[in-house]
Amino acid sequence: ARAALESLLRDRKLDVTLTTARPWLAEPEDRVAPSGVPAIDVALGGGVRRGQLSEVVGPRSSGRTTVLCRMFAAATARGEVVALVDTSDRFDAASAADAGVDLSRLLWIRERGDAPRALKALNLVIQAGGFGLVVFDLADVSAPVVRQFPYTTWMRIARVIEGSQTSVVLLGAEHIARSPGGATIALDRPLAAGTWSGTGDRARVLSGIDMELHVRSAAF
Repeated sequence: ARAALESLLRDRKLDVTLTTARPWLAEPEDRVAPSGVPAIDVALGGGVRRGQLSEVVGPRSSGRTTVLCRMFAAATARGEVVALVDTSDRFDAASAADAGVDLSRLLWIRERGDAPRALKALNLVIQAGGFGLVVFDLADVSAPVVRQFPYTTWMRIARVIEGSQTSVVLLGAEHIARSPGGATIALDRPLAAGTWSGTGDRARVLSGIDMELHVRSAAF
């Protein structure tokens, strides 16, 4: 029965929904996009897979924005054009530039909380093609609103980018979706675990955040 079901899904080009559709094998270098975060790249065998839907999830102050900026910085340093669909208009361009993001290679689509309209913008961007990395920021959108998106939404996005050079990453507070070849990068550590420089309570400067992350993929 399982074999018959998988065959039916493949005939209808819905086999991307199967976790067994593709074995988790090492990809050629041109099929992965290094994230700029060594721990993530090691866990994923070089980086986030191109042509796949992945996600970065975690609570507020867990390091989501840091990972976002590292990914954009790494992609723009490679000469790629990237896009951000900013659902809640929370992106700080100045901080991103300080983190090494080449803003001249960034398409920033700003929305004021209208998640369905932001989703339409995402669809237009991935259908246009030509982007190395596209991020859909849903981090400040409530879980009930995100759950209102039909699950077929993510299946359709995965199908559109399949075989392309584009990596699509969802940014959220909790698990949303990923394609079989994509990954879930879960961040757990709060901001209180940051590292500080300087001496004394009134002369310290935040120098970084010690992120605790777990990477889940089709292999796990």
